[in-house]
Amino acid sequence: MKKLIALSLTLMLSFSLAACGSTDASGSDANKDYSSDASSPDDSKDDSDSDTPSGAADAANASDTSGDAGDSDADSKSDLEYIKDKGTLVVGITEFEPMDYKDEKGNWIGFDADMAAAFAESLGVSVEFIEIDWDNKVMELEGLTLDCVWNGMTLTDEVTSSMECSKAYCNNAQVVIVPSDKADQYQDTDSLADLTFAVESGSAGAKQADLLGLSYTPVKKQADALMEVAAGTSDAAIIDSLMAAAMVGEGTSYTDLTYTIGLNNEEYGVGFRKGSDLAAALNDFLAASYADGSMMECAETYGVQAAIVAQ
Repeated sequence: MKKLIALSLTLMLSFSLAACGSTDASGSDANKDYSSDASSPDDSKDDSDSDTPSGAADAANASDTSGDAGDSDADSKSDLEYIKDKGTLVVGITEFEPMDYKDEKGNWIGFDADMAAAFAESLGVSVEFIEIDWDNKVMELEGLTLDCVWNGMTLTDEVTSSMECSKAYCNNAQVVIVPSDKADQYQDTDSLADLTFAVESGSAGAKQADLLGLSYTPVKKQADALMEVAAGTSDAAIIDSLMAAAMVGEGTSYTDLTYTIGLNNEEYGVGFRKGSDLAAALNDFLAASYADGSMMECAETYGVQAAIVAQ
């Protein structure tokens, strides 16, 4: 009888272990990876209700190797759906006349600001502008603090590899800013070697300074670079030509500064989360606004019409 009871217990234990083993093999909730959202295990079972846009989900899942990461991609909302559902397009900017700057009432205006507001209106949502640290733009996009970066952003390899970008809409160049009374001394790149520069951190201007081996102090925004030169704490600055045309020389805020050397040719685009469908939506909007003349009308308001790229 004891042998019979022992045999029965052994069989029951074996069956129990087999059942546990089959649960582990199929992937239990305890082992599931929730890195792409903030849901608890119980809340995560219905991914179709997730508010995470697909662009952000793709970024979070890119480094996931657990095998579960792809399950929610198809069910996640697209960025376009996400924006329409929350009712606001959040645009990351820095102070950058004539693209993004404040009027006397504190409202954001400029070619980029006005076009961003018009794009938001075309989507049926409002627009919100947030000043950002330029070095953190990609992190803020992926963290959903922003929906796009629309701020005279040069389409560098670094930008296009880390963001979903629109087509180019504006031509630009990086130019050297110096005091007007010293401009004749700095007419070629060789003459810049002994100068100390101020450049916006992480900008196309900083890239040009690095390429030329120039000594520079990084600042938070291009407007700060101009202030450094005006105050005499830096010998020169490198900023966007569109900003230089609006902000230095006779009739501007910096009458004693001027620009001399053009260092490159480049183009502006708008950046979204990697994989975002908003980039394609913006391309359609830009093409339509160029065709109906509203884009050029906006450009003429801010004196950048000669730089507009045909759509």
